[in-house]
Amino acid sequence: MSDSGGWAGPDPKDRPGDATPPAGSPMPPAPPPPEVTGQQGWNQQPPPGQPYQQQGWGPRPGYGKPGVIPLRPLSVGEILDGAITTMRRHPALVFGASAVVAVIGAVLQLLASRYLLPDVETLQNLGPAATDQQIQDAALDVLGDTAAVTGVTLIITVLTQTFLSGFLTVVIGKAVLGKPVSFAEAMAEARPRFLPLLGATIVYSLLVAAGSILCLIPGIWLYTLFGLTTPALVLERAKVGQSLTRSRELVSGSWWRCFGVLLLAGVIGTVLSYLIDIPFSLAAGGTGVLTGEGVPAGWGGLLLVALGQVISMTIVAPFTANTTALLYIDQRMRKEGMDLQLARAAGTA
Repeated sequence: MSDSGGWAGPDPKDRPGDATPPAGSPMPPAPPPPEVTGQQGWNQQPPPGQPYQQQGWGPRPGYGKPGVIPLRPLSVGEILDGAITTMRRHPALVFGASAVVAVIGAVLQLLASRYLLPDVETLQNLGPAATDQQIQDAALDVLGDTAAVTGVTLIITVLTQTFLSGFLTVVIGKAVLGKPVSFAEAMAEARPRFLPLLGATIVYSLLVAAGSILCLIPGIWLYTLFGLTTPALVLERAKVGQSLTRSRELVSGSWWRCFGVLLLAGVIGTVLSYLIDIPFSLAAGGTGVLTGEGVPAGWGGLLLVALGQVISMTIVAPFTANTTALLYIDQRMRKEGMDLQLARAAGTA
């Protein structure tokens, strides 16, 4: 067990039901409450036995609400509310980091669009006298430029979202415990995880893409199965392979529930993004920017579109990242009794 404050996963021998004492042997004494160590205090393993289940048929008791969520298995509404509450309690930290990342990403995408964007008027200016070869060459040029912009945009998105999701996961970890956190503290904890997180994001994206190419359903299944990789890697300080395994363990048996929460967060985020982007796209010269049927002319239109993207990302990205992290925490409370350990770390148990 590390002293760095990570949310290390439980040792297999400490999981409820894994160890059964021999018949007739005396019951071992109950272990003392573990000492909370590290900045977060989430690195304690659950004690053996089944201390988290209430006797009888009643629901499992909670351990108060020291932070943005009650320390017990959560409902879907509580997960979404916790994501929003974190944004409200730490607005400067959450929206500030999100805005900086959004601006950097928008500037890079703006430059890529301005200098690599295909000249859609090329085909229109060929005229009726153009030969088939000229039309084909012009179409290939436009296709190549479009592919270049798409590739650059994808790389920028992966890099910026990886940084932001790692940083916000650290913030949500503090918010659950009701602990204050500064930008410097969050950055110090998140910085060592950025490179492994980038590797995990690439592996995760390739798995989902491969599954989607074969058939849409395997892609969706893999997307959900490994959807908790980021919080597992950041909070548990796991390696790339370990974080993927942890996500699979936490989602297994609850795939439909995890899929529903991730889908709901994605739908809310997508709708909100479009509601923000549409006015800027209309002002830039039409909705073609959203559908790919056209692009705004000149720097003015591109700047308006970029501004809309910055605003939407600043608001939507924290919501989806927080929801994913809280889903991870909820699964750990359900499967590993993490609510008791969090309560001890927060001083409510």
